[in-house]
Amino acid sequence: MNRSVLVGPLALAVSSLLIAGAGTPATAADSPRPTPPKATKNDALRDAARAVSDHPETVRASEHDTFKSRAVVIDKDGSRHVHLDRSYRDLPVIGGDVVVHSAPDGSLRETSLTLKGKLNLPTTAKVKASRAEAVAQKLFRGTRGETESNLVVDAVTGQTPRLAWQVVVHGIAPDQSPSHFNVLVDARTGKAVQTWDDFHTASGTGHGYQVGDVTLSTTAVTGGYQLKDASRGGGETRDANNNALPDEVAVPSGWGSALTDSDNVWGNGSLSDRATVAVDAHYGVQATWDYFKNVHGRNGIKNDGVGARSFVHYGQNYGNAGWDDDGFAMIYGDGAPGQKPFTQIDVAGHEMSHGVTSATANLDYFGEAGGLNEATSDIFGTLVEFNANNPSDSPDYLIGEKLSTNGTPLRWMDEPGKDGLSQNCWSTKTKSLNPHYSSGVGNHFFYLLAVGSGSSSWGNSPTCNGSTVTGIGNSAAGKIWYRALTEGMTSASTYADARTATIKAAISYYGADSTQCTAVEKAWSAVSVAATATTCGTTVPGGSNLLGNAGFESGATTWSASTGVITNSSDASARSGSWYAWLDGYGSSHTDTLAQTVSIPSTATAPKLSFYLAVSTEESGSTVYDTLKAQVVSGSTTSTLATYSNATPSGYTLRTLDLSAYRGKTVTIKFTGTEDSSNATSFLIDDTAVSSS
Repeated sequence: MNRSVLVGPLALAVSSLLIAGAGTPATAADSPRPTPPKATKNDALRDAARAVSDHPETVRASEHDTFKSRAVVIDKDGSRHVHLDRSYRDLPVIGGDVVVHSAPDGSLRETSLTLKGKLNLPTTAKVKASRAEAVAQKLFRGTRGETESNLVVDAVTGQTPRLAWQVVVHGIAPDQSPSHFNVLVDARTGKAVQTWDDFHTASGTGHGYQVGDVTLSTTAVTGGYQLKDASRGGGETRDANNNALPDEVAVPSGWGSALTDSDNVWGNGSLSDRATVAVDAHYGVQATWDYFKNVHGRNGIKNDGVGARSFVHYGQNYGNAGWDDDGFAMIYGDGAPGQKPFTQIDVAGHEMSHGVTSATANLDYFGEAGGLNEATSDIFGTLVEFNANNPSDSPDYLIGEKLSTNGTPLRWMDEPGKDGLSQNCWSTKTKSLNPHYSSGVGNHFFYLLAVGSGSSSWGNSPTCNGSTVTGIGNSAAGKIWYRALTEGMTSASTYADARTATIKAAISYYGADSTQCTAVEKAWSAVSVAATATTCGTTVPGGSNLLGNAGFESGATTWSASTGVITNSSDASARSGSWYAWLDGYGSSHTDTLAQTVSIPSTATAPKLSFYLAVSTEESGSTVYDTLKAQVVSGSTTSTLATYSNATPSGYTLRTLDLSAYRGKTVTIKFTGTEDSSNATSFLIDDTAVSSS
């Protein structure tokens, strides 16, 4: 059987993405579908490259755009997700990255991006680099080291993309933190348009933490042992000797001192032994690595099996901890006099999760993307803490609660506004806030999704719309957020984009009609992030679904269909769940039908038929050869409500048709697919509904 298929929610002008068939045209009953081989990274990269080349409109690509892969994710079912960074006339495009999603057979499903249109702008700067650097250096308040500048296309901060200088001032911030201070300077006007720092801290002042008695993974060396974890990518914990990092871009390989011990017993539980806080830090790395590895299958921060370095006793009375992505290192300060170090489990998980974000969605550290960046670290820091389940630090939804001697946390996820600065609810002001405060929207969403609204043993969470949300637990909520981050978000994603990405992730994991997907929608609405075009469920608004087995998940039941039409074949893909209806796609003269009888109440005010349709074809041009008719059979009369054809190929797209003429009648909803004698066209249908009102 030769069937051609393209699935995905974007409507694409596609006529040549094909599935390799086996043998000659045959009926669905006598043509077994082969199991596709396991996809490799090279397969995913090849498919993404072909999708961009064949369908540049789906990624808003001009003839001057080039793409380079940053990350590849392959799902268990073989679906591929390739994150690509964009350059325009060899200049990096901030906000131009894209995720290309391919089906298990390699065909294009859809793309995720924030760029609104093709780039078309001059690339000659009116402002010299030296002037841009002077602007950036004036804004930087610390001790300057190296300064670098590069021309980029800024597709984020203005109404239209602009040429800009991205200036990075490497140095030491006033609080001793290493700093990679970024400034975007308009290359036409010389004005600074955006600033952010690539060094991320926990942003707090209090201290007081120990992990208690734990098991550490160390390495035997001559004369004893070293705090180096060969089982987790060779990650090492070192003593910074109360020095601050030098102002180089990357941490020197031999910086700090190796921590060694003769009997492999580290620390004494008090600050009289410098190794005590090293135990905390080393354990935090282990806990973070194990969470991402065991829960999400991620092999290290960059998913490359390489461990990071951690430096304890950083700086003089340094009151913070942080992740330096350029140096691929964690730092922990000893805190202010009389206080304890910044080495809590969720702090370690938070900071290293910045590295995971950088290696995947690479969310900006300004605007709403900045809030999502910080929220992601709070979410995963919390999940690391729950996964570790350390008796000395009982898991909770508080961030850094052991860093203060009075027990006041840095942030509350159940009600972020308790700190007086963070947002409980999204507003038009969200994009203008410091990322530590705009993160409240994402933190509140995640708490509602995992725990639910109202009072619980973890807190008392309000909703912004007065609704009630029932939580789905950390496991499901964490999987949904991780998939949304790694497969659905890009550098300039907003909270609306995050809503779309998490709904798609929930549909992928649990189905469009699942409790989990509905909870995602309710949780976002409960923090005032409005609905987008991507929704859960198979019913149209305004009533319950009158169709049975509407998403075909019960298999070939309830519907009357041609042999093989209702299928869970991996040769194509459902919009949600595993089953769908596949009409035609044989490349020969053929007709398939799909039908179900339904009674429409006379009280229905505006009954509608809705369904998601994907069309893929080997035909070319605008001539109609193969058709799918959506019909209603009432008595002896068959009426065609709409006709779709090979001339309008698309990914899964919602279609809605009026049934008002059939109120009070029992009718048959029927789909008839007809294809001619050559070139295949496939019509895929999923998530059908007839509304009752």
